Amino acid sequence: MATRPDGRRVDELRPVSIVRGYTRHAPGSVLVTAGETRVLCTAMVEAEVPPFLTGSGIGWVTAEYDMLPSSTQTRRRRDSRRGQVDGRTQEIQRLIGRALRAVVRRERLGERTIYIDCDVIQADGGTRTLAITGAFVALADAVRNLRERGEIIRQPIVAPVAAVSVGIVGGRPVLDLCYEEDAAAEVDMNVVMDGRGGIIEVQGTAERRPFQRNEFDRMMALAFRGIRRLIRLQRQTLRKKRSG
Repeated sequence: MATRPDGRRVDELRPVSIVRGYTRHAPGSVLVTAGETRVLCTAMVEAEVPPFLTGSGIGWVTAEYDMLPSSTQTRRRRDSRRGQVDGRTQEIQRLIGRALRAVVRRERLGERTIYIDCDVIQADGGTRTLAITGAFVALADAVRNLRERGEIIRQPIVAPVAAVSVGIVGGRPVLDLCYEEDAAAEVDMNVVMDGRGGIIEVQGTAERRPFQRNEFDRMMALAFRGIRRLIRLQRQTLRKKRSG
């Protein structure tokens, strides 16, 4: 059997680490890594909500995503220099926001917004899925801070959430694609699930050929196992004392 570029099995995640308390000022901050991909996720709270929620007593969770200029081999221009956020960035930050809101009882937040910022420091595939996985831990720490300060009483988070990429590379379903695999994939798919096994979002694309139902099922089975491992790591990380 042909080996993957980094020698992993088809059902093996890249080495993943989550470091909490990575920055000083944000109540939730995480450096999350998977192989050579690194994302800084921070969560900050403001006592405001979008206009459509004013007076409702319901809070909001939203996300922004960006890639630092040196995160890829060729320098990436900042959105501020281009004068607008590109379509890919908008799509990803909306995905992160949807994923997090799916596991939050927003009426328990009160009228406040939790802003999640996900900044890719180094990219080697899977930045959006890794951002979701790290963003949840940052969110959980920000919520913990609110509860410790007595600003909210009931736990608004109902389940963890994590995400992973799967795909078909060289005719084989594989888990957690690095950039080399992503560039060559026949099928590329991102899966978001919660800690109860519920599917939040599936983004699947036939890059080079259509895929069959049995291939889809095999990719979903890989994603389920991978996300279960990521959620186990999230829970273990949140039980530990924060860095910093």
